[in-house]
Amino acid sequence: MAEHKITALVTGASSGLGAEFCRQLAERCSVIIAVARRHDRLEALREELSDRAEVHVVEADLLTVEGVAHTMEMLRQKGPVDILVNNAGFSPYGDFIDSPIGQQREMLNLHCDVAITLTRAALPFMRERGAGSIINVSSLGSFLPGPKLAVYGGSKAFLNYFTLSLARELEGAGIKVQALCPGLVRTEIHEPMKSEGFSPSAFPNEMWMEASEVVCASLDALAQDKLIVVPGEDNLALAKMGAKGLLDALG
Repeated sequence: MAEHKITALVTGASSGLGAEFCRQLAERCSVIIAVARRHDRLEALREELSDRAEVHVVEADLLTVEGVAHTMEMLRQKGPVDILVNNAGFSPYGDFIDSPIGQQREMLNLHCDVAITLTRAALPFMRERGAGSIINVSSLGSFLPGPKLAVYGGSKAFLNYFTLSLARELEGAGIKVQALCPGLVRTEIHEPMKSEGFSPSAFPNEMWMEASEVVCASLDALAQDKLIVVPGEDNLALAKMGAKGLLDALG
């Protein structure tokens, strides 16, 4: 029997947190399956990591049935995977009443449906092996309901609940599950939001984190079996305030 190579699959791998997860996991894994839409970015990442890990580029639009099917097939061919990072996502910005419902539904599909589909595909091998890790990239916004991000925050709150419930189901199976809830991170996700009225300069520099910091915090917390991870002390304080607000809303 061939020796098993520790393998990670990362969605949204062409930039931001996804690309950084690939970089840092390349120090821990033999194989990286990098999934994203932008082939040129993925090829550049493969070249960058070529001396550290075997990188398989998967060009796929996870908003399409074909893209998900292609990713599932690559998971079968190049996997099974020991680490799954459900990172792919985007964030429309605007009042729900004025937002195209199709765009909101696509976001729900990407954040929720794709995440549970890939998780369901990866879990049987992890359970058989008695080891594995799943990281669902959520958001600080899941704790802070507010205007212009109603569906985005709701989709990330789903990931938190899914993570917590899944962890309970998998107790004793040797599988780690984490919901990573970063605050403001310097990535490209905010670029489309600028045309919709989002202003990064409205937030002080100290509120922003680098992708490398966030991923490092995630992987460090994974080693400590932490289920909900909010990188940054100020962000953690905001998350706790938001959680208290939810309790206060119970009346």
